[in-house]
Amino acid sequence: MINKLVSKIRKTQAPIVVGLDPMLKYVPEHIQKKSYAEYGETLEGAGEAIFQFNKEIVDHVYDLIPAVKPQIAMYEQFGIPGLIAFKRTVDYCKEKDLVVIGDIKRGDIGSTSEAYAVGHLGKARVGSHSFYGFDEDFVTVNPYLGSDNVKPFLKVCKEENKGMFILVKTSNPSSGEIQDRLVRTGNPAGGQGAEGGISFEDRPLYELVGEQVEAWSREHMGEEYSYIGSVVGATYPEMGKILRDIMPKSYILVPGYGAQGGKGADLVHFFNEDGLGAIVNSSRGIIAAYQQESYAAFGPEGFGEASRAAVLDMKKDIGQALEKKR
Repeated sequence: MINKLVSKIRKTQAPIVVGLDPMLKYVPEHIQKKSYAEYGETLEGAGEAIFQFNKEIVDHVYDLIPAVKPQIAMYEQFGIPGLIAFKRTVDYCKEKDLVVIGDIKRGDIGSTSEAYAVGHLGKARVGSHSFYGFDEDFVTVNPYLGSDNVKPFLKVCKEENKGMFILVKTSNPSSGEIQDRLVRTGNPAGGQGAEGGISFEDRPLYELVGEQVEAWSREHMGEEYSYIGSVVGATYPEMGKILRDIMPKSYILVPGYGAQGGKGADLVHFFNEDGLGAIVNSSRGIIAAYQQESYAAFGPEGFGEASRAAVLDMKKDIGQALEKKR
């Protein structure tokens, strides 16, 4: 699946993933009214509204982008009807030949981690039959429980030729409370030190996680890049530069563009010299574009067109930044 993602990025010249994170406050009133008329002001009505919202956005942008990233929490809040909308969204995006990244951020161990991996990437065994559950192409994974969490996902990824993006340095402001913590590490090759003849250095935790992702990435390689990528926020470009060097063959999923403050100029270090190696996410900056002053002229009825315009502007911004890098 990483080969398909790279191919589609080359074809579209748009290293962009649209985050389908449909809070009801983003869904125009006319969409909500139509859904409530059919299902009432119920969880079922909410599920229908967010699916129809997603569908219209996808219809307007699928030819411009390689991938989408539905965030499962936005669907889970509506219970079972929300999860049905999530599955319908995944299936519809695949009909449009988009790569689907399930933003699930799972982190557990043993049989629980195995169940998450099977449910989102693999096939569940039922009697003599096997069935895909949600069937995304990639998922996001929290690595802070170590290999006990990651290995079950890696196993299913290998079986299904699918992939995952592992959280390394996230875009939120408080990420540094844990991810930037300095860890003292031994460096036998670094010369003599005060403790047992070993040189020690203090390094941020996110660098050490990046090195572990690099090790995992070598276990499941595609033609050019690994099926195992990382998540590094656009809001930390200098850290992105360091992590790009640590993980040369891992695709970096970059959240934080647009609404969280990231701009094209901040992103150049996330890419390799071949112009590949990263894919940039924008969620509400695209799906709620019609609510922004820049795209207000489209109005609620034209929210799909507003999303298309936002994608084109994002593509131009990133393209100009990468051209300057070259």
